[in-house]
Amino acid sequence: MMDTSIGSFKIPPASLSSFDVISVIFWVPVYDRIIFPLARKFTGKERGFSELQRMGIGLFISIFSMLAAVVLEIKRLQLAKELDLIDKPVAVPISIFFQIPQYFLFGAAEVFTNVGQLEFFYDQSPDAMRTLCSALALLTTSLGNYLSSFILTVVTHFTTQGGNPGWIPDNLNKGHLDYFFWLLAGLSFLNMLVYIVSAKKYKKKKAS
Repeated sequence: MMDTSIGSFKIPPASLSSFDVISVIFWVPVYDRIIFPLARKFTGKERGFSELQRMGIGLFISIFSMLAAVVLEIKRLQLAKELDLIDKPVAVPISIFFQIPQYFLFGAAEVFTNVGQLEFFYDQSPDAMRTLCSALALLTTSLGNYLSSFILTVVTHFTTQGGNPGWIPDNLNKGHLDYFFWLLAGLSFLNMLVYIVSAKKYKKKKAS
């Protein structure tokens, strides 16, 4: 619950997801024209980063996206307490556009992860299964959406026990959305650790 107005114009909160798309559009040329040449120069490799390294970098950046959300939500709740808005289901006077940094971080994470995924599935899959394996990159996105819904359901169930409002009530001023973002940051960190272990054990397919 943040200020969604620009003068007399109200910004639909759902439209903020467009900044994720905008950030991807921003980061793709930055990656191609700046990051990729620098990586190739410092690593001495034709591709700069390997597919596994790119995915790992994306997972690492995603953690900071969640941490940015944590910091903003903590600040929003502090302001709600200072202005005595806890029991009032009204917007806190802090611009919703402060959420843009987390979307740009997430966009950067998407660029690294998705590019790495597509190249990994294409290069490392059997020749006869390249198309099928490339589709697995999209499957992981679908599974992630289902998993996020499951996590939200579980969190809501356990945090509303005993008549508590829970972490994500209708009145977010009485909730703890920051705890939820902390949880996502922790899960992202755990996911990155599991990925690092798996990536180190992976034996790369030799070029035919």
